[in-house]
Amino acid sequence: MTTTYDPAGTVTGFPTYPYLTAPAGLATRRQLRAAGLRPGGHDPVAQILWRRGKRVAYLYRLDLAAPKRTATPAQREAINKALRARRTCRHCQQVKPYYMPRRTGSCLDCTPGGAR
Repeated sequence: MTTTYDPAGTVTGFPTYPYLTAPAGLATRRQLRAAGLRPGGHDPVAQILWRRGKRVAYLYRLDLAAPKRTATPAQREAINKALRARRTCRHCQQVKPYYMPRRTGSCLDCTPGGAR
């Protein structure tokens, strides 16, 4: 059986809280991202367990969080180029509004039985 409330970390070795009971000043990665922050290289200080201990979310200190980094123009250009390549058919070289299936690498028009 998994203990879901162990704020001192005596049983689990790591401070553990049940779902929706994390103390103020701690946030998950998703919450940090929504606030425009990132863990900043710091390790988690606690965890939340739910679904009988089968799901876990690590908690980070808000006071140690750093601002999210933004991509440089060159990085954004490289990302756009890579995403465009994923939308380009290997056979007809057309750029489609969807990503090519990795199994075939071709658009639905070039794949036998692909177009409906």
